Amino acid sequence: MSSSASSVLETQIFQYIDVHQSDLIKDLKEWVAVESDSVQPDFRKEVIRMMTLTADRLAALGATVNSVNLGSHQLPDGQDLPLPPVILGELGKDPQNPTVCFYGHVDVQPAKKEDGWKTDPYTLTEINGNLYGRGATDNKGPVLAWINAVETFRALKLVVNFKFVIEGMEEAGSLGLEKLLEEENQCFFSDVDYIVISDNLWLSNKKPALTYGSRGNACFSVEVECGDKDLHSGTFGGIIHEPMTDLIALLDSLVDPTGRIQIPGIYDSVTALTEEERKLYESIEFDLEEHKNNSGVKKFLYGTKEEILLHLWRYPSLSIHGIEGAFHEPGIKTVIPAKVIGKFSIRQVPHMDLLVVKRQVVEHLEGVFSKRNSPNKLKVSMPLGAKPWLADINDPLFKAARRAIKTVFGEDPDFIRDGSTVPVARMFQTITQKSVMMFPIGAADDGEHSQNEKISRHNYIEGTKVFAAFFLEISKLHRHLHKTSNMETNN
Repeated sequence: MSSSASSVLETQIFQYIDVHQSDLIKDLKEWVAVESDSVQPDFRKEVIRMMTLTADRLAALGATVNSVNLGSHQLPDGQDLPLPPVILGELGKDPQNPTVCFYGHVDVQPAKKEDGWKTDPYTLTEINGNLYGRGATDNKGPVLAWINAVETFRALKLVVNFKFVIEGMEEAGSLGLEKLLEEENQCFFSDVDYIVISDNLWLSNKKPALTYGSRGNACFSVEVECGDKDLHSGTFGGIIHEPMTDLIALLDSLVDPTGRIQIPGIYDSVTALTEEERKLYESIEFDLEEHKNNSGVKKFLYGTKEEILLHLWRYPSLSIHGIEGAFHEPGIKTVIPAKVIGKFSIRQVPHMDLLVVKRQVVEHLEGVFSKRNSPNKLKVSMPLGAKPWLADINDPLFKAARRAIKTVFGEDPDFIRDGSTVPVARMFQTITQKSVMMFPIGAADDGEHSQNEKISRHNYIEGTKVFAAFFLEISKLHRHLHKTSNMETNN
C-alpha cells in the first residue's frame, strides 16, 4: 500500500470512529454492566456470560472463534468451580499481511457502591468527559477499543491478520492460561508475528506511553518457632529466646534505611545503566510531587525523577509485608507467641535468576540466625515467584506503535517500565518467542482496581484510533522489512 493510499484509509477510519462514538460507548456500557468478578466465586456465572458476549462480538466481526474449555478448579473449601473458557479468535489469513495477536481480559476486580463509589460501578456513567465503571480501563475498555479498531478495517480493508487471546481469570491469577499457551504454541501461534497486550496504564494523565518491561516478584516466608504453645511473659519473659525477637532481627537485616537490600550478591546480576537508556528517563513525563501527594507520604528515599523511576523499574526492591502469629488486636496481651512468620518480597529485575535469589536469601537469613545462637527453629520458604519481563524498544512493534501515537496524539510516547509484576507479558514472550509489547490507552489516574475506576471518553475514542493507526504502521513496517530481507537474500 502506498503512503498516500494509507493516508486516505487512515482519514476514512478516523472519520468512521468519530461518527460512531456513541455506538462505541454503548458497547462499553453493555460490557461494564456484566459483573464479571473472577475473584468471588458467586460471580463465576457472570464471568462465563461475559466470555460468551465477547465470543459473540468477535464472531460478528467475521472471526473464527474457539472457546476453549479449561475444566474446573478447587476452592479452599473443597468446592469445584468451573473455569471460564479462554477465547482464541482469528480473522484474516493473507500471507502478505503480518499477523498480530492481541491479549486482553474481560474479568474485573470486586466492586460495590458502598465501597466508596460515587456511581453504580456496573453502570457506565459519563461525568465531565470521564466514563466511570468497573472494568472501564481494566480491561474491558482497551479490549473493546482494539475490537472496534479491527471492525473499522473489516468495513474498509484488512491490512493485518488478527488473532485474539481473551481470558476471564486474569484478576484471579490467569488459572489455566499458561498451560493453554504451551499447548497451542505450535499451532495457534505458529504464524503470529507480533503480540500486543493492552492491560496497563500511562505514567501520566496526558502523555501516552509504551511499556517495555516489568519487575518480577519473589515472595518469602521466614518462620521462627520455639515450642508448641504460647507462653506467659511474666513466667518466661527474660529466660527464653523469644521467636519474635529473632524474627525482628532477621527482618531488620534485610534492607538498610536508604532502601538498599543487604543480602550479599543480590545486585550482582543487575545490568549497568547505559547512556541510551538514561536518556529515556530524562524525557519521561512524571510529576514527582503529584506521585508523592498520591502516596500520602512526606518524603521519598530519592529526590529526582530519574532516581525515583530507576528504583521503581530497573533496580530490585525489598518490602516487608507483615507478621503472622503475633498479637495484633486492640488492647494489650502480654503473651510470647510460640511461632511467628515474617512475610516479605523482592521485586527482582531482568537477568536476576529466581533460584539464585532464593538461595541468596536463605543463606543470608541462616547466617544472621546462626550468629544469634538461638535454639529456635528457623524455616525459610519462597511460596511464590514470578519472573521479570523486558522487551526491545527498537523492535518493529514499538516503532509502529510510536508512529501511530505520534499520528493520533501529536507527540512521541514515553517508553516506560512497570515497577509491579505483569506475568502474562513474560508468559507470552517465553512460550511463543514472539515480540511482545504492552500498549496502554488508559491514563495514570484511571483508578484500576480502585473506587471510581474510569477511562476518559478522549482516551477510549482516541485509543481506538491509535490501534487502527498502529495496524497501518505495522503493516508498512512489516512489508518493508520482508522486502529488504528478500533483497539481501537474493544478493
